[in-house]
Amino acid sequence: SARWAKSYDVCICHSEVDLELVEELVSYLESQPESFRCFLQLRDAVPGNAVVTELCDAVQNSHCWVMLITPGFLRDPWCKYQMHQALAEAPLANGRTIPVLKDVDRKDYPRELRNLYYIYMALKENSFRQIRDTVVRYLQELCRSS
Repeated sequence: SARWAKSYDVCICHSEVDLELVEELVSYLESQPESFRCFLQLRDAVPGNAVVTELCDAVQNSHCWVMLITPGFLRDPWCKYQMHQALAEAPLANGRTIPVLKDVDRKDYPRELRNLYYIYMALKENSFRQIRDTVVRYLQELCRSS
């Protein structure tokens, strides 16, 4: 099916300071009945490869991108870079880019993402479920249209 055309279902774009939360999200997604394939930079990047190459490959080889937008994300130039890669790859708001806002004021939400619905993370469990449902929806749509 179209799902297997890419190596990953989800690429998580995040700042290093949020790694603990991201690892929880990844283990949640990977343990779902759908067995989502997640790209987690620290675990899945090839040692010795250029960061830029890895980030671009991860974006291109994933169906959906979860942007964990936290104060750390907003300060990190690599996060901004990866966000722009994802937006260049899928400029239309077709459900591939999933912004998740945590501890960030709405006014600091990146302007580039303003046309996309975001998930506001208050309760972790609820947000994780919303992220899962969004990915499921995108993949179902993908399989229907291919």
